[in-house]
Amino acid sequence: MDSPIKHIAIVGGGTAGWLTACILAKQLNNQGDLTTTISLIESADIPPIGVGEGTVPTMRQTLKMIGVNEADFIQQCDVTFKQSIKFVDWLHAPTAQRSHSYHHLFNYPNTPGFDLTPYWLLNKAHNSYASHVSFQENICDLQLSPKRITDKEYVGSLEYAYHLDAGKFAKFLAQHGCDKLGIKHRFFTVEEAILGPDGSIQTLRAKDGQVIAADFFVDCSGFSSRLMAEALKVGFVSKKHQLLVDHAIAMQVPYKDENKEISPYTLATAHEAGWTWDIGLSKRRGVGYVYSSHHTSHDRAEHILRQYVGDESIGLSPRRIPMNVGYREKFWHKNCVAIGLAAGFVEPLEATALLIVEASAKLLAEKLPTTTRGMAYAEKTFNDISRYAWDRVIDFIKLHYFLSQRRDSDFWLDNVNPDTAPDSLLAKLDYWKFNLPSQSDFSSKYEVFQLENYQYVLYGMDFNTDLSQISQRYPHLKVADKATQKMQQHGLQAQQHLSSHRDTINKIKQFGMSKI
Repeated sequence: MDSPIKHIAIVGGGTAGWLTACILAKQLNNQGDLTTTISLIESADIPPIGVGEGTVPTMRQTLKMIGVNEADFIQQCDVTFKQSIKFVDWLHAPTAQRSHSYHHLFNYPNTPGFDLTPYWLLNKAHNSYASHVSFQENICDLQLSPKRITDKEYVGSLEYAYHLDAGKFAKFLAQHGCDKLGIKHRFFTVEEAILGPDGSIQTLRAKDGQVIAADFFVDCSGFSSRLMAEALKVGFVSKKHQLLVDHAIAMQVPYKDENKEISPYTLATAHEAGWTWDIGLSKRRGVGYVYSSHHTSHDRAEHILRQYVGDESIGLSPRRIPMNVGYREKFWHKNCVAIGLAAGFVEPLEATALLIVEASAKLLAEKLPTTTRGMAYAEKTFNDISRYAWDRVIDFIKLHYFLSQRRDSDFWLDNVNPDTAPDSLLAKLDYWKFNLPSQSDFSSKYEVFQLENYQYVLYGMDFNTDLSQISQRYPHLKVADKATQKMQQHGLQAQQHLSSHRDTINKIKQFGMSKI
């Protein structure tokens, strides 16, 4: 039969569920013309994971697209600005004499039409790669905001994303989705998914006997994957042999001083068996330790986290989260798509969780056929694209570990073992030893991380691309010097008109933001 797809039911009320619902509602329906019914089914019995507090700049585009007011979002979700991820002690184990750090900035390197990278590689004694190709590193270290209160919504002097309270964000999206986008919200604890003769989902049955029928289902039920794993029996592809961490322990740390300056970046600090994230929101910090239980004990992990946080951890009870690293064998099966933790998981090193949710929801809105006749083609292409994207994410996350020169524990020794690295990553790294990374190495538009992302990590981690044999290809040293000087001048100008991060956030909370 060729039946229209008119009703989509989303199972799961966390950030993934509500973000997906808002994206689908906006992209599938014209304003005021709800041709496709979007229902979100949320269980009152199951709390969300709620630790996805970091985003990347695509979130600005997404929030603007679904019609969110940026000032309202900042005011209601404990939001701060994020301009970078600062990696500490990933290259070397720290000593009293030595500590290493680098920034993965959101402002892309290179001045328009001119690549500064080869000139830095040929003469890199002066400064870090990030500071050579962008003035944003200095803005971050000065703890300045990327935008002014007088800037238009979603516009700044520099690229930025957000840190946010995941629980508040889900509630904010719920209200926005229901009030502005026509999403139907139902509290309903799924007991069973009833399958039809062809193996697709027909209805969902609740514990109290309620039944919901829909034409298409989206599984945002988290690690349990109620529809894709439990009902449809789609298997899981483990990547724990490549990404070795399998647990996280997290805590929310209140500020002792409510006026303490807030770093406009995520701080990722490497430790003996993993790394800590440190995210500054307006009212608290979100801090956690991601680690391998095969290389340390849970008690030792908690000790590392408390040692990192210091006296502020006294009296706080951390939450331990087991992590199943990998992804589903299929992301779309029959009339169901898995998004978020139901689809897969990798550690939150580069804010991948919400990034993949955004990308998956937009791809679903693009590929969802108007009738069941197009289902088989849509399923295949969605799965091919999603699998490619997930594999490239794993490449990029592994890159951070594989380039490390730490040899202080079995965890780091195992991470630099080529047997734990994807072949696709090893091939690129081998090529880049004597060849400059280029856009052609990232030819698919479904690359989640692009050339510039790799450049920041490669050269922040002292990867050596040896251009000495082809240095004559880069004769424009004076042009490079002028471009660098011009960029530094722009940086000094930016410092003059940008305020401190906390001051800007406080003013937005008090006065809102320019509408012009």
